[in-house]
Amino acid sequence: MRIFSFLLLLVATFNVVAKEHSSPYETIHQTGDKLFSRIAASQQELEKFPELMRDIVKQELMPVIDYRYASYKILGKQLKKTTKEQRQKFVDAMHHYLIRTYANALNQYNDQQVVYENGKVKVGAKMASVNATIVDGNKPDIHLTFQMRKNKKTGQWKAYDMIVEGISLLSSKRAEFSGRIAKYGIDQVTVELAALTN
Repeated sequence: MRIFSFLLLLVATFNVVAKEHSSPYETIHQTGDKLFSRIAASQQELEKFPELMRDIVKQELMPVIDYRYASYKILGKQLKKTTKEQRQKFVDAMHHYLIRTYANALNQYNDQQVVYENGKVKVGAKMASVNATIVDGNKPDIHLTFQMRKNKKTGQWKAYDMIVEGISLLSSKRAEFSGRIAKYGIDQVTVELAALTN
């Protein structure tokens, strides 16, 4: 589906090590500029070694994706039924799964334009929603909302979900995995996730 191909692409616009007081709006805008500039500068290397995109994603994107929080949200009610070790293994598997997913999406990047919303967050806010629009030539615009969360210790804004045309990536992943976790257990689903990263 076209929306989800862009969904994966745009999640990967979060590449900035956010300053303690930077806003989620600044984080997203700066990230998009920096990430796609690096991809453009690495085109020759990427043509020869497509797997290099995984390194770019790992270095530039994952430090500002709140994959632990997202993993816990995906587990939902199952979270209380897991051990600390099981949760950590699931989070690690989700981390590697996201690296692979984002790298595959970014390998299809074709210079689409992304217009980011400017705005301000209320003083003391811990959560924020930031809108953006993908402009792709003569095709219809795609509207997105990034769900951001502020880390209590560092003050850094991180992304944990993205909604594309009303469809939440987090909710879709929760629907995909929660049933399997309830039926087969977290250990089996963790193994399945890990297998997808090879």
